Amino acid sequence: MAAKKTISAPPAVLRVEDLGRVSYDDAYALQAERRDEVLGWRDSPAERPAGVLLLLEHDPPVVTVSRRPTAAGHVVATPAQLAAAGVTLRATDRGGDVTYHGPGQLVAYPIVDLNRLGLNLHAYMRLLEDAVIAACARLGVSASRDGGEKPATGVWAGGRKIAAMGVRVRKWVTMHGLALNVSTDLSHFDLIVPCGLAGREVTSLERELGSPPAMDDAKRAVASELERLLRARLAGRA
Repeated sequence: MAAKKTISAPPAVLRVEDLGRVSYDDAYALQAERRDEVLGWRDSPAERPAGVLLLLEHDPPVVTVSRRPTAAGHVVATPAQLAAAGVTLRATDRGGDVTYHGPGQLVAYPIVDLNRLGLNLHAYMRLLEDAVIAACARLGVSASRDGGEKPATGVWAGGRKIAAMGVRVRKWVTMHGLALNVSTDLSHFDLIVPCGLAGREVTSLERELGSPPAMDDAKRAVASELERLLRARLAGRA
């Protein structure tokens, strides 16, 4: 009888950590820890993945405001209205404008070494968009980039924004990432001008499908597509 061949799975490109529901402040602190860890991997890249992927939902709900000069003006709710909705307010060091995070929204923070991947920031943002578009397709929703004359960053379904993105890069290691509306309370977006885009609607997988997909299914889809695209990127540099 011929000996069975052992086929080893390729090493993971991303170490995935599912955090469940976590506050914005706690998630930020963990991001900073993982960023320093990924920076330290540069001494032995062949033995390490390209980065860490944190998957989570932010709870309590939070509105985050970037350092862009106009961003604070895109919070249209008063402090009393935010409090009544149970939504906190936080300054953030990511790019972009103002956005909302809360239960029912999948937040993915890929903490990856762009030097190792050979990506500049623009190409990395397009890779994130591609991953979400592919993940939405797996979940039954047709999505795309913005088709406007000056395309806005993010992913759109039926002309409505379904995923927002904003990152920060330090020593070419990323923080922050993307937020995909799965079964999000869309009324909370009325507290802000989402991403500073007046007159642009937001949507969710639940709204587009008529019923919410399981959050675990959304997590698997996003993680798998990010892994696929990053693996292809690394293979192209080999």
